[in-house]
Amino acid sequence: MASVTSLSDSVHQRLAAALSAALPQAGSADPLLRRSDRADFQANGILALAKKEKANPRELATQVVSRVESGELIKDVEVSGPGFLNVTVTDRAITRNLAARYADDTGRLGVPRAERPGTTVIDYAQPNVAKEMHVGHLRSAVIGDSVVQLLEFTGEHVVRRHHIGDWGTQFGMLIQYLEEHPHELDHESGEVSGEEAMSNLDRLYKASRKLFDSDEEFKTRARRRVVDLQAGDPQTLAMWQKFVDESKIYFFSVFEKLDMEIRDEDIVGESGYNDMLAETCRLLEESGVAVRSEGALCVFFDDVKGPDGKPVPLIVQKSDGGYGYAATDLSAIRDRVFDIKANTLLYVVDARQSLHFKMVFETARRAGWLNDDVEAVQLAFGTVLGKDGKPFKTREGETVRLVDLLDEAIDRASAVVREKAQDLSEEEIAERGTQVGIGAVKYADLSTSANRDYKFDLDQMVSLNGDTSVYLQYAYARIRSILRKAGEARPAAHPELDLHAAERALGLHVDSFGETVAEAAAEHAPHKLTAYLYQLASLFTTFYDKCPVLKAETPEQIENRLFLCDVTARTLHRGMALLGIRTPERL
Repeated sequence: MASVTSLSDSVHQRLAAALSAALPQAGSADPLLRRSDRADFQANGILALAKKEKANPRELATQVVSRVESGELIKDVEVSGPGFLNVTVTDRAITRNLAARYADDTGRLGVPRAERPGTTVIDYAQPNVAKEMHVGHLRSAVIGDSVVQLLEFTGEHVVRRHHIGDWGTQFGMLIQYLEEHPHELDHESGEVSGEEAMSNLDRLYKASRKLFDSDEEFKTRARRRVVDLQAGDPQTLAMWQKFVDESKIYFFSVFEKLDMEIRDEDIVGESGYNDMLAETCRLLEESGVAVRSEGALCVFFDDVKGPDGKPVPLIVQKSDGGYGYAATDLSAIRDRVFDIKANTLLYVVDARQSLHFKMVFETARRAGWLNDDVEAVQLAFGTVLGKDGKPFKTREGETVRLVDLLDEAIDRASAVVREKAQDLSEEEIAERGTQVGIGAVKYADLSTSANRDYKFDLDQMVSLNGDTSVYLQYAYARIRSILRKAGEARPAAHPELDLHAAERALGLHVDSFGETVAEAAAEHAPHKLTAYLYQLASLFTTFYDKCPVLKAETPEQIENRLFLCDVTARTLHRGMALLGIRTPERL
């Protein structure tokens, strides 16, 4: 199926041609088209062009109007204000464009793929081995998954990387603790796995951390164990591998509850770059990018200062020979640039790590690993807050476990579904409750710009009113219900029919889906897609209130309105899928 040119692109092409004809000396000109409240589109680039060419903007706008080839696309063009152009497209053009999108049997709605796609490595969903996932892990997973879907839909080659915490001092600490307290590991038989096993490991980790911080002799033994781990001691490695395998089972169960696909081959943790660390340090030191300072290998920056205003170095290798996070992250960059051949490195990481990544990226640039052909970007995200505006915690002040939060969301959503359900079985209510609950959590996260904090309010998230995924899911389910009740009537486009204002508004918005997806993907901004989908559902509600569908005046009008319903439903379904949210057929 060929891609469909959007109405805005078609209008843009006509106006650009007219501008070039009116001012041939200016060459190609951009009319800067945008949506308008007064017309379908408004061109506002004429003012700047007139100023540049020392022309009267209203006179230039009038000349452009006289040169516009309207055909079946443009109904009217009028000069407005100091030189704006307000453009109204024909009803026929709206219906025909939607019909072309409707005919796309690939499910893409005629949205084109990028002409020159690149390769993006996206680093997201990074839990830690031997630790339970908490609410702080939510945003990286949800935002990252949606950006993956958006980029892949536009045609980008996406390589997923889950940089899990599976190496370092904490494992020497945990392994040594279990060597000395073997009776505390109550699932050695392997009979316990998943959440319960992870709770045990998390408990043991906290106990080992407490001992590590209070007992200098234990700290020394734990650090020796880290050396054993790095040297590949078989017994130490076997225990470490057991922790990693047990943790992965747990990770997969949590991500499955989040309705996310996490593949084992995409999990490349800190340990995956262990063999590269020494060479990374050697290359940095030999090139002069890093220097020795008090025994440590450091990179210094004149413009990077800490909260106290003093320069902050990036420590690549510690004075005792150990490697920090910087060595691992720089090795990962080398792998992603030179082995994977990525054009873009995207890190979905907490905003509190911004200084670290700023220094890592600058170090990689100085070393020549990043250049004009490779872009490294931190998609920094804010904090999940409670209703009180403070970081989300339990009543006891502990970080909220992610599985507990998701279970509560599903329970709340199931209650809403049960209250509204008319012909759903208990099994269907449970299934829909899960889809609505997980969708509510994801949508609340994604509808907020990633760099902002947001309040986690389940009551609002599962509300049927307002900007929530539940509102969108019910809009989709309502459309599917209308189509089921249509009997023998079938959706069919009738370009010859005049459209009601609510039909025009809905149709124009549906047609702009591809442009919104392209913008959201290019800017790594899922919140732009959520805003589009909320407006789509709102416009459908207005259309449904003002334009009878099954009781329209003529059979042709019934078919055309069913067609508008169906193409809206398909757009909602596709858009929500790009956010990682299900759209149940019945609610």
